[in-house]
Amino acid sequence: MIHPWHDVTPGEHIPQEFQAIIEIPFGSSVKYELDKDSGLIKLDRVLFSAVFYPANYGFIPQTLAEDDDPLDVLVFCQEAVVPLTLMNARTIGIMTMVDGGKKDHKIIAVATEDPEFNSYREAAEMPPHRLMMLRRFFLDYKHLEGKQVEVEEIQPAREAYAVIEDALARYSKQRRKGF
Repeated sequence: MIHPWHDVTPGEHIPQEFQAIIEIPFGSSVKYELDKDSGLIKLDRVLFSAVFYPANYGFIPQTLAEDDDPLDVLVFCQEAVVPLTLMNARTIGIMTMVDGGKKDHKIIAVATEDPEFNSYREAAEMPPHRLMMLRRFFLDYKHLEGKQVEVEEIQPAREAYAVIEDALARYSKQRRKGF
């Protein structure tokens, strides 16, 4: 069996472009996540707040973020994409949250195969309201769980590259030690 985190390549043009594996479709109020042991998608929870994911949400394979999970990515696409779909994506920015005292980076990307979004190269080129909705989602989605998060302003693509490269290196180092 192929494990989506360990056996799928992130691609040849990383950090500018990469393969993303989707866990949560755009428009969903269900928090799915990768089961690290089996490679299956599991139900984490139904969101407590009346909100929905403003983009397809997933991860970059063969990365390990500071929170010990694969590096998160939000992929703008005009359609909801089913869990475990492999998508080619282009980095256009980064948004960093502080959740439970830990940094939780979110790479912002566009689907390169979607003509509505594939011309964007930077988050600043996107409609401002769409980016405000993205940031607002992460400010609100844990509120009714009684959890507070901080969400920094969205930064340009070049700020994301070092985070992606660091997550690739962290994964590689951990993989050599054995997960």
